[in-house]
Amino acid sequence: MLSRRRFVVSAAGLLVLSGRGRWLSAQLATPITVYMSRSCGCCAKWVDHLSASGFKPKVHDEEKMEQLKDEMGVPSTVRSCHTAIIGAYLIEGHVPASDIQRLLAEQPKIVGLAVPGMPGGTPGMAPPGTKGGDYEVLAFLANGSTRHFASH
Repeated sequence: MLSRRRFVVSAAGLLVLSGRGRWLSAQLATPITVYMSRSCGCCAKWVDHLSASGFKPKVHDEEKMEQLKDEMGVPSTVRSCHTAIIGAYLIEGHVPASDIQRLLAEQPKIVGLAVPGMPGGTPGMAPPGTKGGDYEVLAFLANGSTRHFASH
């Protein structure tokens, strides 16, 4: 039979461990820097998607996005509403977290990933509770050339 004292000590230990697990997972979250307009609701939803997928976004409010994209070297053909940096890669637009995770695992010799424009069905653009729509994620190079990376 479990004594009251042993039960209380065990329960306290579990609480400490569960809190430590949440703290540890927060510390292990992959950092990503996001530049977006403060007034963009779909960008904020994409940031929420990243957070829910194990990333730790650091958001910078930026109203001169085109100038920033020029400085970063984002080709005009792949531009969208927000830009992120993760490691050595640029992420342009509503790229799913799973594709960013794949990018980090495979580390291809590209500049970044993009979902040009703002297609419906992408993370941050899909209505709540929907599965999303058909769209393509492109890998891009500094010269502006692109190739297929993923389809959703």
